[in-house]
Formats: sequence, structure tokens, C-alpha cells
Amino acid sequence: MPLSEMTLDLFLLQLFTGLALGAIYALMAIGLSLIFGMLTVVNFAHGAMFMVGAYAGLVIFNATGSFWLAVLGGPLAVAAIGLLAERFLIRPLYGKGIDYPLLVTFGLSYVMVDSIRMIFGKVGMPFAQPEWLQGATDIGIGFFPTYRLFVLAASAAILAALYLLVEKTRWGLVIRAGARDATIMKVLGVDVARVWLVVFGIGAGLAALAGVLAAPLQGVTPEMGNAMLIEAFVVTVIGGMGSLAGAVLAGLIVGVVVSMTSLLMPEMAQVSIFILMALVLIVRPQGLLGQTGLMS
Repeated sequence: MPLSEMTLDLFLLQLFTGLALGAIYALMAIGLSLIFGMLTVVNFAHGAMFMVGAYAGLVIFNATGSFWLAVLGGPLAVAAIGLLAERFLIRPLYGKGIDYPLLVTFGLSYVMVDSIRMIFGKVGMPFAQPEWLQGATDIGIGFFPTYRLFVLAASAAILAALYLLVEKTRWGLVIRAGARDATIMKVLGVDVARVWLVVFGIGAGLAALAGVLAAPLQGVTPEMGNAMLIEAFVVTVIGGMGSLAGAVLAGLIVGVVVSMTSLLMPEMAQVSIFILMALVLIVRPQGLLGQTGLMS
């Protein structure tokens, strides 16, 4: 669409579309950042967890007819997988370099994807929107899909709850302190291994939650996590590795950029996020809100 033909109402509607997409990106990226910031683990299985969460939510929704149970049960199921993966696959590799957990999670992602293919087949499946979220809602500047408004509101509530957990509770203080110096936390008597276990489970659950919320918008396929993993890593790098606030900010920015580019230059929509990443890294190599030296 030529820029001269864009009206203010169309711009604002597309902005809301970008924010809804950005909310999904933020949920994915904040899970990656939480795991990396605390455990220094680059979780290449994050996209597969996004996909498995969508399938788990679909199974629960079809079995019970309750979308709320799907939103709750999908993330819990994948969080359990994350707990097992951290305890038995990743924990033995701590202290042996960043490459080993990366390779293990990379292999885990293939196992998860192939398992879903064997159980559900290679063909995608639809995930129907619940009846009470179908249709469009008048938001003053035009009609906007009700489900996208729900995704935006639900993501905002989840991110706010996570912020309160990390910033305003004793357990959140342990997370932040452990990310800075795990050795000191051990000296103070904190069971850091248990904290790492819970953090990895939360990160996996957030990926699954993003998958459940995204599924009614795009359906579910075994490969749906591949593109989302790449985009989540781009968002995480833009925001700053290990920065939770950076992940949220970058997720919303990337969502808006993709949405606007899709309207003005559809052929550049996917390329635009990489251009944005390059521009950010030229100005701030550590990302928008990242800290230097975190990878060392």
C-alpha cells in the first residue's frame, strides 16, 4: 500500500495488530532471556516448546471444550518437560562451556518435533477460536479482532505478573542475585540448583503459553516453532541477552515493525526484523537494555 493512501485509523489499527503480534514475541523472548540470564543457557528447544505447547493446548481444548484449561494445561505440560530436561540433560553440563547445553537443546528440539510428527502427523491442524472471542470489537478507531485484543490483554497481564514476581518478591531477588553471582548465593545457603530448575520450567512454560495463544491465529503444525525460534532470538538480541525488560520492549517494537512493513511492503516483512537488529547492534552491540560482557 502506498504511504499516501494510509489513513490515521488504518495506521492505528495496524499498530494494534503489531502490538498483538509483539505480545507473542515478548512472551517467547522473555522466556529465552530468563533462562539465559539466570543459567547462561541458549535454549535452542524454545521453538519446539512453543510448538508442543500449541499441540498440548489443542488436545486439551478438543477434549474439554474449555479454552481456559487449554491456556493453563498446555504451559504446565511443557513446563514439566522443561523441568525434566534441565534436571537430566542440562544440569550435568553446567560449567563445561556454553556450547554443550546449546547442542543438547538443539538435539532435544529435533526429538520433540519428530515425536509430534509421529503422534499427530505432518499435516497441520486448526485450532478454533472460542466462541466468546470470535468476531470483532469496536475500539473507537474501527473494528479490531476480539481474539487479538484478548492476546494483547492476556500477555500484558502475564508480563505484569512476571515483573512483580521478579522485581517485588524474595524469590525474584534470589533470581536476580543468582544471575549476577551464583557462587555467593550458594555461600549464603541458597539452593541455586532448585532455583535454576524452576527458572527453566518457567521459561519453557512461557514458550508454551505463547504457542497456545498463537495457535488460534495460525493453526498448529510440527514446524511452527522453527520460524518463531529465529524471531524470538532476534527479539532477544535486540532487547539485550538476559534482559527481561529488553525482551518485552524489543518484542513490541519488532511486532509493530513487522505489522507496518507487512502493510506497506509485504515482501520485506520478514527481512525487516533483521534490518532492525543490524541497526540496533550497530548503535548498541549489547542490545537496547542489555549489559556488556554477559557472554564472557
